[in-house]
Amino acid sequence: MDALSYLFSLEQFGIKFGLASIRALLARLGNPDHAFRSIHIAGTNGKGSVTAMVDSVLRRAGHRSARYTSPHLIDLSERFVVDGRAVAAAEMARAAEDVRQAIEGAIADGTLSAKPTFFEATTAMAFDMFRRAGVEFAVIEVGLGGRLDSTNVIDPIVTAITSIDFDHQQYLGNTLADIAGEKAGIIKPGVPVVVGDVAPEAYGVIERIARERGAELIRADAAEREYGPITLGLRGAHQVANARVAMRVLETLERLGVTIGRQAIVDGLTTVTWPGRLEHRTLPDGREIILDAAHNPAGAAALASYLRGLEGAGSTKPALVFAAMRDKDVDGMLTVLLPAIGRVVVTRPSNPRAANPEELAARIRAIAPALPIDIVSPPAAALAAATKISRLVVVAGSIFLLGDVMQELGA
Repeated sequence: MDALSYLFSLEQFGIKFGLASIRALLARLGNPDHAFRSIHIAGTNGKGSVTAMVDSVLRRAGHRSARYTSPHLIDLSERFVVDGRAVAAAEMARAAEDVRQAIEGAIADGTLSAKPTFFEATTAMAFDMFRRAGVEFAVIEVGLGGRLDSTNVIDPIVTAITSIDFDHQQYLGNTLADIAGEKAGIIKPGVPVVVGDVAPEAYGVIERIARERGAELIRADAAEREYGPITLGLRGAHQVANARVAMRVLETLERLGVTIGRQAIVDGLTTVTWPGRLEHRTLPDGREIILDAAHNPAGAAALASYLRGLEGAGSTKPALVFAAMRDKDVDGMLTVLLPAIGRVVVTRPSNPRAANPEELAARIRAIAPALPIDIVSPPAAALAAATKISRLVVVAGSIFLLGDVMQELGA
């Protein structure tokens, strides 16, 4: 079995909270996370966008920067970006082999009692590749939660919490306060933390933890500098809030002595790209597809708001290609999204956790009885059916669905 196949075989171990395994793995690799300065980004929604924004600005300011995000849409290399480019296949294979040897060695000497998870292994790979690339900064997105997420072994110079909303309740808790407590676990003693627009009950928890750890708490809406009008590279009104978080992170880095400057911030926010976030694709016949990674109620609400803006510009309601994972709040997503939709094509993405399309269709009928519904699988056929129905098609509900469709479109 080659190293990458070995890596993917670790997916069978699912999600495992805790830092013991990743610490053992990194120690075996010589602690590559110590080789660069890191910025740690958590949040229910927006953390990937903020990670991309901060990385974009750092590169505009002339720094050698990397970013680690998850999950990937099509190819594993998307998770590991250095100087704005996904790592080369050969470099990724080399890192996977290093990590495999580290795992086998740690199991042999008893440092590890069992194989790590796929995410623990990719996190170790990221840090190993970033060290080898000689990056100055790495912007690290939390995988899930924060406190016990594998990325929380880093010693960042700035942290950020973009938003707090309901998602992954089975792991993070059923109240905003519980979820905030998990995400605030990335706050480190004496390290500034930027906080986005969160509900008072969540903010109170973050504020308390920051105070206990002597971490300066910075509100994202507390502007330090005037930038003038900026046309963000990412679409959607919700990206304004994400940009504010990114700006405060970057201004905090400046206060810590990192050279950035106003123009680099403006240029980086203007040119940032982040696939699958209100991404528009135009087909040869002029039909348009909007790809969005909305996979929880807050993300679906942001997408619906964007679509209502398009309606105001004279467009008819689009067709929606929809799928979801079984553990998601499907009713919460559909309740806010369906009023902006003219027809739904339900499908099943290539992931074993995908919800049954017939069950999804039944839930749609319960929420919007008059809305036309089709059930078409696989996603490529669903997309073809939707584009025959409408000149504007939205694909949302699951990141895995997005990956399938982007592969079909030749992303």
